[in-house]
Amino acid sequence: MDIIILDRKLRKICNQQSKLVKKYGSRQAKLIRRRLDELSAAETLITMRYLPQARCHELTGNRAGQLSVDLVHPERLIFIPAHNPVPSKPDGGLDWSRVTKIEILGIEDTHG
Repeated sequence: MDIIILDRKLRKICNQQSKLVKKYGSRQAKLIRRRLDELSAAETLITMRYLPQARCHELTGNRAGQLSVDLVHPERLIFIPAHNPVPSKPDGGLDWSRVTKIEILGIEDTHG
């Protein structure tokens, strides 16, 4: 899957392990890198459903349209499908099997 990070600061942090460690600590940096590698290796987003440790899921409420994968609790890696239009099923839901490009929005606690 293609990964886009439009925020320049976040892109710099995510592309350098030393900056990841400095910002998030060793344990979290390792997990962020693992999740980014898993997303990158996936042909489509549906692959992430088969990685229970990632717990990839769609968010609701004011975050509808966004998805997240687990990091060190309570933080999550937040992203959106980077398609225009976003692939959808006949019922209107997200068609995970056709998402091949995502945009990383941030790393945050979605419950706080």
